[in-house]
Amino acid sequence: MLFIPSSPPKPINPLEAFSPAMKLCDRCGGKGYSVTGEKACPNCKGTGRIESVSLGEASASEIDELVTKGATRCTVCKGEGKIPVTETCEACGGLGREYSCAICGAKLSTRSELCANCSKKPVVHVLERACDTEDLVIGDIYRGKVSGIANFGAFVDLNDHVRGLAHNKFLKRTPEVGEEMVVRVRNIAPNGNIELEPVEVGEHHTLEVRKELPRTRVTELPGRVGKIVSIEGEVIQVKQTGGPTIFTVADDSGLVFCAAFERAGVRAYPEVDTEMIVRAIGEVSVRNGQIQIEIRSMRQLWGGEASGVKDRIERAIDERAEPADLPLLVESEVISRLRPKMREVAKEIRRAILKSKPIVVRHHADADGMSAAVAIEAAILPLIREVGGADAEYYNYRRAPSKAPFYELEDVTKDLSYALEDHSRHDQKMPLIVLMDNGSTEEDVPAMKQAQIYGLEMLVVDHHHPDEAVDKYLIAHVNPAHQGGDFGITTGMIGTEIARMINPEVEEKIKHFPAVSAVGDRSEAPEAARYIRLVEDRFSIDDLKKIALALDYEAFWLRFNDGRGLVNDILCLGRLDRHRKIVQLLCEQAKEAIDEQLRASLAHVKTQTLPNGAVMNVLDVENYAHKFTFPPPGKTSGEVHDLLCKRYEGKPVVTIGYGPDFAVLRSRGVRMNIPKMVRELREEIAAGGVNGGGHLVVGSIKFVGGMRKEVLAKLVEKIAACPADAAGISGGRQEQKVEA
Repeated sequence: MLFIPSSPPKPINPLEAFSPAMKLCDRCGGKGYSVTGEKACPNCKGTGRIESVSLGEASASEIDELVTKGATRCTVCKGEGKIPVTETCEACGGLGREYSCAICGAKLSTRSELCANCSKKPVVHVLERACDTEDLVIGDIYRGKVSGIANFGAFVDLNDHVRGLAHNKFLKRTPEVGEEMVVRVRNIAPNGNIELEPVEVGEHHTLEVRKELPRTRVTELPGRVGKIVSIEGEVIQVKQTGGPTIFTVADDSGLVFCAAFERAGVRAYPEVDTEMIVRAIGEVSVRNGQIQIEIRSMRQLWGGEASGVKDRIERAIDERAEPADLPLLVESEVISRLRPKMREVAKEIRRAILKSKPIVVRHHADADGMSAAVAIEAAILPLIREVGGADAEYYNYRRAPSKAPFYELEDVTKDLSYALEDHSRHDQKMPLIVLMDNGSTEEDVPAMKQAQIYGLEMLVVDHHHPDEAVDKYLIAHVNPAHQGGDFGITTGMIGTEIARMINPEVEEKIKHFPAVSAVGDRSEAPEAARYIRLVEDRFSIDDLKKIALALDYEAFWLRFNDGRGLVNDILCLGRLDRHRKIVQLLCEQAKEAIDEQLRASLAHVKTQTLPNGAVMNVLDVENYAHKFTFPPPGKTSGEVHDLLCKRYEGKPVVTIGYGPDFAVLRSRGVRMNIPKMVRELREEIAAGGVNGGGHLVVGSIKFVGGMRKEVLAKLVEKIAACPADAAGISGGRQEQKVEA
């Protein structure tokens, strides 16, 4: 008889467990007994061997052993001579599982679904979408929906995959398509046909029947194509297409794309979001050469289930994120002492890749910053593709140059804008920011404060003089100054060593990057010569200088574009013939522009000798240098400084290139501390609006235009008070690091 309830059916409680509700006994681990001791095996009297066997039941090896040795191993104790003494587990009564009432949660002593009290009302089961005929129990009651009418009865769908027939002989009237019906399963034929009977249930309990399958790990999916599987993992990303909704789910072995279809362009499982722990059941298929799961059901896990899965994933990722333990490319005491922090950075980057967390590499737009950043890029892109698929690099990675050698507010504004848009449109996680050749100074703090509000995690690999104020905004910070080094250890050197830790397979491609950065930054550290010798069979010193100049020149025209293809060719990551042609062309254009700039500027350099013996050269780059073209003011000041160092060989030399509201400093043989000088100027000239920094002897200062004379005059006083080396030997032949 057809029963249509007069009131809406009781909603399914999402916290109700499978039917019956049960879990493995914590005390016995599901065995149903505990081992209390051991005793002599009664079959072999404790000898482990027996002298007779049943020839009809004995195996060939047992007969052979009996013939050759006169005895064979006891099959009861497996030759041990002892068997365990067991007793029934008191906690579960020998059931091996703790059964609880699916309604009230009361502990049960039998393999039951309900306790005695709750079983007084009938139970109506609802099949989840993943269930099939195997999950039906003959005699149980289920809720379904009429999907079709035939001459002989009504077809009732118990879910999207299970359909049965309620024959006319059981129907009191002809139901309508779409009408809900409560039915009892009368029989399941060998061919899978399901015979249903409508029933009246009155007041009842409602339980959801969920598909129980053993957990399949993502790495096992290629061998399960066409099979129904269950996976447990964390939702990394949710992407809505014009058709299905694509969930990226990661477990402890990897990640897989799961497609769920509600209607074209309609979000499936809207209650499931990123960072949730879920159990998904579906059919394994191959789409565009990639393994994919066609989801039949997916639900969020809670409590102990969720934390257990989360812990399992975190442990696996932590193990897989361990960087390679490789010797350094060259001997370096300072870099050796930096290794723990370098490994920390490498591990955080590998963790982000394994968790499909977007990575943004921010770097100073010069030869040092670009070589460091591209080394990391070369290491992580193959891993990102391996973890997330061929197109993962386009939405999980971005490299962006910074014109200044610090993380500007303009930079963080762009990074936040992209990140928030991606989070809104594609449900991506907020990215990990990796700052290369910037991020160590007080000037970085305003941008870091803004990033912290939105939960952006940041790593810094830099060689500018560090300020401890930045450390509270970072999860790791690598700087040679922390281990007694200075800016002579370039970011390109450190970045390349970190890249090798992340992905050792890229070593041969990027082995020359430290030498490029050393030449580009005019490093005089012992490590510079060692890295240059390391690659002298492939690149001469002249080749390295050309590459560095080509990078600086192209960086000027790229501005805020990463120029990946061009930069890769300049750094010889592509075709060798194209590398040589593009470097040669760019160097010719750069040298022509530099020569033109020097012809216009050198005649306007003013020179004087300071009280400390240093030769100070001053150039007004605003009025006596071409603007808005290469070389920019910083590079122009550096080229002028290099020429004047040759002119005043053996003497300490300082060059200042100034404009309306900035000054660029280059030094050889004068032991300055530019960050300290900036702080002092800020205090002494309160109305000057002074800020800036850089390296100890190479940097820039900004100020308000109306206070230029006062600031420059005070600056010259401070330079004159610095110790100067008569021989003109200092770490200061380093290329200018600041774009003004």
